[in-house]
Amino acid sequence: MATQQSEKNEIEQLDREYTLGTWTRQRDFNPTEIADTVGPRIVTADGHSILDFSSQYVCTSLGYDAERVCDAVAEQIRTVPYVNPGWSTEPRARLSEKIAEITPGSLKKTFYSTSGTEANEVAFKIARAYTGKHKILSRYRSYHGATAASLSASGDPRRVAQGPEIHPEVPGMVKGPDPYAYGSSLDPDESLEYIDEMLGLEGGTVAAVLVEPLVGSNGVLTPPDDYLPRLQEIAHDHGALLICDEVMTGFGRTGEWFASTLYEAEPDIITMAKGLTGSYQPLAATTVTEEIGEYFEDNLLNHGHTFAGHPTACAAGVAAIETYEEEGLVENAREVGEYLRSELESLAERHPSVGERRGIGLHQGLELTRSEEKRVPFEKRSDKVSSKKTVLDEVGAHALENGVYFYTSVNTIVVTPPLTIGKAEVDEAVEALDEALEISDSAMNE
Repeated sequence: MATQQSEKNEIEQLDREYTLGTWTRQRDFNPTEIADTVGPRIVTADGHSILDFSSQYVCTSLGYDAERVCDAVAEQIRTVPYVNPGWSTEPRARLSEKIAEITPGSLKKTFYSTSGTEANEVAFKIARAYTGKHKILSRYRSYHGATAASLSASGDPRRVAQGPEIHPEVPGMVKGPDPYAYGSSLDPDESLEYIDEMLGLEGGTVAAVLVEPLVGSNGVLTPPDDYLPRLQEIAHDHGALLICDEVMTGFGRTGEWFASTLYEAEPDIITMAKGLTGSYQPLAATTVTEEIGEYFEDNLLNHGHTFAGHPTACAAGVAAIETYEEEGLVENAREVGEYLRSELESLAERHPSVGERRGIGLHQGLELTRSEEKRVPFEKRSDKVSSKKTVLDEVGAHALENGVYFYTSVNTIVVTPPLTIGKAEVDEAVEALDEALEISDSAMNE
């Protein structure tokens, strides 16, 4: 489906010449122009319609026809397009109230930024100020953002891609194991015991434990039901907060407003972005408990930026939440997610290269393997930051040729369609993936 460089149209050529592409060597930056969007589909400039079954980077949760959000943005731009964060606007006030209503436990007060990585940076500063401690304990298979502290907290291969000379790590970031049973030497219970011991050995210096309730781009890792509440108890026993990075899993993706609710956990801080506006506007949020919010009544919240609580972005956020509610999209994610799960499990039974299906709701993933018995991965984690064309790349490219887009990461096919999706689109996507997986099946013995 991707256009060859020699066939690039004017927009693609301009983009290639004047834009720095993300997470890539620029000789590999070869974008295809998207000229239109319809429902859950993107349309290329040369007219190819592609079913988006990853919601881009797990963010276009409302699909591409959320008229309420479009109208809210247009109206806000014509009235109060922007004022600095020291002023009050109706969209920010209404959105903060809404977030307090739908988040678990006693989460109440929100600070706004423009991306998930910024939301996590805010969470770190708040946790450190509130606890008087410095370290953040995260996990080896995680991604929390591209800015300095968030990337340092990540366990993603991109964290060390260029070495400490170019990307020195922010001090105080500690890594622990994941609840990742497939191909791991630790089971989930052992990983919790390990973290408990780590927190003890760190001698009360850890401000917070940071986790994605379900890991996203590092494998859609799905913990046991009791993992998150137990982790929170362990963190609190050592005087640390629990920060849940719900940038990917928030706003209905797992069939609940937040995956923390799914696991009956009540984090001290939640970070969110992506689905907050369905990506119709760049907006992120860091929401803290009432107790933490009260602390800053008399203590300086030493953070801010120009676009914090941007009224147009907040208007999109309010309209997005109303859309989730009125169209029953959280419930749809639960219902269609169950159908998707069963179809993916059928795929796994038919294709020996599928080592494991993981996920909940419309947050699913298939991990591929060279060996069913030995659980040998096709790729190394370091391949994520190389120019090497992997078997996963080939599988994704073949599905794309058949009109369905899947995001692939290391050894996992990420299956995270918009929450507006129906069973007919699931059938279409599974059919394309069924054919594409023949490539990985054939490559098992190579």
